[in-house]
Amino acid sequence: MTEFTIPEFTYDRIQGAGGVALNVAHAGVGPAVVLLHGFPETHLMWNAVARDLSDDYTVIAPDLRGYGDSGKPDADSLDLYSKRTMAADVIAIASQLGHHRFAVIGHDRGALVAVRAGLDHPDQVSHIGILDVLPTLDTWDVLRGVDAKVAWHLYLMAQPKGLPEQMIEAVAEEFFASFLDAWDPAGTTFSPELRDHYIKASAAAVPSIVADYRATASVDLDMDRADRKAGRTLTMPVAAISQDWGSQLGFDPTKIWSAWAPDFTYEPLDAGHFMAEERPDAIAHFARQLLAR
Repeated sequence: MTEFTIPEFTYDRIQGAGGVALNVAHAGVGPAVVLLHGFPETHLMWNAVARDLSDDYTVIAPDLRGYGDSGKPDADSLDLYSKRTMAADVIAIASQLGHHRFAVIGHDRGALVAVRAGLDHPDQVSHIGILDVLPTLDTWDVLRGVDAKVAWHLYLMAQPKGLPEQMIEAVAEEFFASFLDAWDPAGTTFSPELRDHYIKASAAAVPSIVADYRATASVDLDMDRADRKAGRTLTMPVAAISQDWGSQLGFDPTKIWSAWAPDFTYEPLDAGHFMAEERPDAIAHFARQLLAR
């Protein structure tokens, strides 16, 4: 177990889909809300938000499979790191903690898992909160021309197994540090110790992190296409908060998300990508507004 924990939270190893052991922090009482982290971080990104919400909710914050202190099965199948499998992890965690119905709020990668959980398990997922990402299908559609260079890592990790892992492992700490630094415009969001924790945790998980991204360029994309063709949507209240990526890349986030979620609200936030840590009060408020719907 890492030396970093969320104060006053209980930690357990809980089996997810296929028996993968997941590192899960949980605390609080009341309706359950699962908080899913993004890249290149761990559940610790929710530290302040989780403690705020635990006054009124049961908060569950796992490390996604392949990240942090959770299991990292060999990626011998794209399905092992598909968002469908990760969503099944979430269902298993909540169920074993005694919650049949719960909200899910995700940042970045975790938000994609939240969306898949809502599409695959609408009876269990009551609300979905999205931090700073677009649906998988739409992400690939809006990335065009030189402005898409902000997402260069998506294309690197979408390549066949082997070379991307070797390239990243050769400079792993520099690779992951580059995102923490580039996406934190103020440069003050992380303590040196926490920044070092995220870098080292990610550097120790290169194959599984690449497998997560590779799935998003293959099986996850196929799932979104199938859902779009079948007319499936998210039936629960959904809210998104993000930077103003639309003005840079030329898309309307409300239009994109509303096609997936008829009961949808959107708000922009003046913050960097790591908004749950840069602006925890704003994100906790966002979460409470969603959960009150």
